[in-house]
Amino acid sequence: MNSMNNKKKYDTDTTSRVQASLKKRYAREKRFQLYGRMAVLTGFVFLFLLLADIISKGTPAFTQGFIKVSLTLDPEQLDIQENPTKDDLWKADYSAVIKQGLRDMFPEVDGRKQKKQLYRLISIGAQYNLRDYVIEHPEAIGKSMQIWLMAHSEADSYLKGQVKIDDPEADRRITDNQASWLDQLREQGLTEKRFNTTFFTSGDSREPELAGIKAALFGSFFTLLVTFLLSFPVGVFAAIYLEEFAPRNRLTDLIEININNLAAVPSIVFGLLGLAVFINFFELPRSAPLVGGIVLSLMTLPTIIITSRTSIQSVSPSIREAALGVGASKLQTIFHHVLPVAMPGVLTGAIIGMAQALGESAPLLMIGMVAFIMDVPGGITDPSTVLPIQVYLWADSPERGFMEKTSAAIMVLMGFLIIMNALAIYLRKRFELK
Repeated sequence: MNSMNNKKKYDTDTTSRVQASLKKRYAREKRFQLYGRMAVLTGFVFLFLLLADIISKGTPAFTQGFIKVSLTLDPEQLDIQENPTKDDLWKADYSAVIKQGLRDMFPEVDGRKQKKQLYRLISIGAQYNLRDYVIEHPEAIGKSMQIWLMAHSEADSYLKGQVKIDDPEADRRITDNQASWLDQLREQGLTEKRFNTTFFTSGDSREPELAGIKAALFGSFFTLLVTFLLSFPVGVFAAIYLEEFAPRNRLTDLIEININNLAAVPSIVFGLLGLAVFINFFELPRSAPLVGGIVLSLMTLPTIIITSRTSIQSVSPSIREAALGVGASKLQTIFHHVLPVAMPGVLTGAIIGMAQALGESAPLLMIGMVAFIMDVPGGITDPSTVLPIQVYLWADSPERGFMEKTSAAIMVLMGFLIIMNALAIYLRKRFELK
């Protein structure tokens, strides 16, 4: 009887211990899930704050302020003769006409200092826009007209409401007089905001309102083109050889280890390699997409090789066996059966590698692509810059207009990265369906 009671007591104690242990395990699991949710939520919060900050600062760069100015295209003031040639119109003094128009709109302005402040309401690029208009419409010479001219970046910031007029005048770039003149123009309906096409159709400039990303976009395109043409075929063929043909020995093991190590090498090391070998030794042109593409292809190769090998390894052995069983050679088996099945992973790795190359700036800084480039490159050997370098250059400028352009360029860069990753997902899904 006592033994039965002892056994029941032992079973009860064991059950209670197991239940207590289970409660602790379940509690730990719940706490772990809670920590995981908090970690994911924290990551999303910081990502949201980062994106919100970039978008809030960059969105104003996609609009540009314009001021309507009454002008008289006086030939004497333009410093041209009767029946001017196109070359005469090209060299005419359009700045004098714009300044006279501003003085006529604000006749109370007197003194050299005030006039200088008044002229600064209009961008220096306005005279080039007026020149293009007169060359296209030479019949306008000698007539009076109202024309919309691009506002200076400081006036543009005020029109966008980014300048706090309550701050002391010494703490802001726009003066009280300029703010008063802009208020008068706004009340008269002589100011407006337009979509900033200059941001996409112009190269870099010292003036924020004239600066654009066109040269950087073309430079990025040529650089990525060279990168893809070099890294994709070399990376895929290297992966096929290492996975399907290379013997398993110490040499191939050493090659595989070095490929994995190269994937972890800091990108600036590849820039130093490009500077020492391609520029100093082979004397290739500095700050050219050709050199930038070669350097980025070296950096991208390990990623493409590793992902391609993984994709080839994931192909079912039955596909190889079936192809060999019907008489296909090993080369036919690989290129007609194995590679098409592995292509989704291969393309995904290649696009991810290209996206990584698009966002790199450190190796390109080392080969001189940090130069101030205004002209759009026409080929892979022309001096150029790329979007990440353009962001770097603008971020180092103190003007508020460049701060907007920096965030806007980051938005464009992120847009391209999103498109490339979406393309990788689309191609993977499409090939998987096939």
